[in-house]
Amino acid sequence: MASSENYYDILGVDKSASEADLKKAYRDLVKKYHPDANPDNPGAEAKFKEINEAYQVLSDSNKRAQYDRFGHEAFTSGGSAAGSGGGFGGMGGVNFDMGDIFESFFGGDIFGGGGRQGPRVHRGQDVSTTIQIKFEEAVFGAEKEISLGMMDSCETCGGSGAKAGTVAENCRHCGGTGQERVQQQTMFGTMTNVRTCSVCRGEGKVIKEPCSVCSGTGRVRKTKKIQFSIPKGIDDGMTIRQAGKGQPSERGGPAGDLLITVRVQASKEFKRDGMNLYINIPISITQAALGDEILIPTLTEPEKYSIKPGTQPGTTFIMRGKGVPNVRRQNQVGDIIATFNVVIPKELTKRQKEILQDFAKESGEEITNKKKKGIFK
Repeated sequence: MASSENYYDILGVDKSASEADLKKAYRDLVKKYHPDANPDNPGAEAKFKEINEAYQVLSDSNKRAQYDRFGHEAFTSGGSAAGSGGGFGGMGGVNFDMGDIFESFFGGDIFGGGGRQGPRVHRGQDVSTTIQIKFEEAVFGAEKEISLGMMDSCETCGGSGAKAGTVAENCRHCGGTGQERVQQQTMFGTMTNVRTCSVCRGEGKVIKEPCSVCSGTGRVRKTKKIQFSIPKGIDDGMTIRQAGKGQPSERGGPAGDLLITVRVQASKEFKRDGMNLYINIPISITQAALGDEILIPTLTEPEKYSIKPGTQPGTTFIMRGKGVPNVRRQNQVGDIIATFNVVIPKELTKRQKEILQDFAKESGEEITNKKKKGIFK
């Protein structure tokens, strides 16, 4: 026995400490007093032994009960509380889990076996596809259905992979935990390495009679029809995630997701930028000069707008709240920004030319673009 000091005092906890409290205290102390972390502290090794001895007793419910009743005397006749045999620097054969120590230093199982998490659960693969929708469907939303060729759970075995009438059995090698412990003698003592079970490969289950339809995978290829909603305001290139509608996992694990990328057809009237829509409104010279009442297109019904006399080319105005809703916050709606383009006629009648000439004279302008006669006339 490394020390006669009370085990609870060594770990710095009281007698009512829970299993989680004990484990937390143990990890903190191991990290603090590990010999590798204290090369210049000769007392660290002795303290490290005491910590491990105390934890090995108190973490075992049977040993803890005996210790609470009889103290150190409960283990004097049977050797160390933690066992017998060779150990770390005369630790009395203390067996400790290297996963706990390395988790204290590195925040996880250094052996990468995932053994502390129980049987391995495989998640199905995500499935990606693309769908094209109309501009109006992107603005107002829509209900869609697509057909995809993908893996699906085998109906014959219910996704278990086992032949009908049979079930997958717990792996005898690991007891259904999906992990195995291998002990090794090292310079630190008896180390326990937790790794993935070599028989069931972390599944925790073994199929002795696989399903003849899916060959034990629990999956078969099918064409599936999937219905989903296009949210209002979705933009070109955005992706809709359908959780759990991707490839199913082998042998009953969680399915992956379906990722649907949306391509939106361009509008003939509007140009979209986020939640805002831009539109060009052509007007004539007389409408720009004299003013007029016209109809402006919107996403629903056209709305009346009065052009002010003297409106200049490139003049813009904003129609608040007439744009596209925010795809994540539907109560937020963009605007329509309209720009007036004054259209200059390319062909004029004789009368129209005379009117414009009179207009120019009235304005004090001198038009000098009359055609000159050729040298042969």
